[in-house]
Amino acid sequence: MGAGQQRHLVLVTDAWEPQVNGVVRTWQEMVVRLERRGWRVSVIHPGQFRCRPLPSDPEIAYAWNVWPELPRRLRALQPDALHLVTEGPLGMTARIWCGLHGYRFTSSYHTRFPEFIQERMGIPLLGTYALARWFHNRADRTLVPTPSLMRTLQARGFRRCVPWTHGVDTQRFHPSLRTELPWPRPIALYVGRVSVEKNLEPFLSLQMAGTKLVVGDGPARADLEARYPGAHFLGVREGAELAQLFASADVFVFPSRTDTFGLVLLESLASGTPVACYPVTGPVDVVNDASVAGLDEDLGRAVSHALGCSRQRCREYAEAMSWDEAERILEDALVPMRR
Repeated sequence: MGAGQQRHLVLVTDAWEPQVNGVVRTWQEMVVRLERRGWRVSVIHPGQFRCRPLPSDPEIAYAWNVWPELPRRLRALQPDALHLVTEGPLGMTARIWCGLHGYRFTSSYHTRFPEFIQERMGIPLLGTYALARWFHNRADRTLVPTPSLMRTLQARGFRRCVPWTHGVDTQRFHPSLRTELPWPRPIALYVGRVSVEKNLEPFLSLQMAGTKLVVGDGPARADLEARYPGAHFLGVREGAELAQLFASADVFVFPSRTDTFGLVLLESLASGTPVACYPVTGPVDVVNDASVAGLDEDLGRAVSHALGCSRQRCREYAEAMSWDEAERILEDALVPMRR
């Protein structure tokens, strides 16, 4: 979109505060950066509507009965550009509204939505991919964070996909925050939702020396905490405390097989801590470098390799990842809502 008078972007997202995840952090960063560039940014999110807890994860609230309130909000805001962040009730309703009026929008693909639904509800991939195609193929452009995910989506009939990227705050996450922790080393850290799709059991069941730390919360926490008493479940940690944990760990373990990017991987590397993960979409694109990560179908071997990586090299790797590029791609992708 061209420069000139202040432009107004409206984001419609089913993931926002108080949720703590990579999608929310990514868009919080984009909002700040776009506003610095002169945009006015409005966010439509579940907190503005009546919500119900997600049946499979009561800690996540979803907006319901959003019609006609969502169209009313969109008309009142009069955006120059519209971006649909997620395929939830708000995103789907906004997509229908745009279709009815011929409005243009862009979208982004953050979560492997069909795999997530299959994991949570047992719904076959065929139907959920058809729904995801219906949602995204109406968009002028769909931002996709990694090359391997781009190939997967294109093979399944997704059109007008644009390569995107994410970055990391290298000032907030820094090796200088490393300190001694009150547990035996090596310390293996996980940060994220404690839920079934994060695949935590392979990490928690590893036979390894040292200490396992789990930072985050979610519906699987009580069960996993009871079955794996040797691990330390610290709950949600944020800000300086979280950054210190990243820097003070010896290896960051990321056992998810369904995340599309994994922002925490870059946060760990910026902190000087190598990562261990499976060689799947997300990790293979973000940290496919043996000098900073162990990627192996045997998670124990991945951890062993990562523990031998150079912490200085991890920091150098993360310093090359810029939020500036992510913001530039997003701004270039946006289109005028009205033709």
